[in-house]
Amino acid sequence: MKTKKSLNFIFLIVAIILGSTLYKQFDFEKLKFEHNGLAILYSIVFVFSIYILTKDYRDKI
Repeated sequence: MKTKKSLNFIFLIVAIILGSTLYKQFDFEKLKFEHNGLAILYSIVFVFSIYILTKDYRDKI
């Protein structure tokens, strides 16, 4: 019996929100973030959520 492939909904929402927030905070003219501390924290959580999403998706294949 095959199992359904589904994404973890909570980590998907977190990744979308943090990705858009990082994009909005980045200044493309100066190539810097507005708030460095928050950008580091957002980046860590964003990478972690993408890692969880890909790990769960690979395990379900």
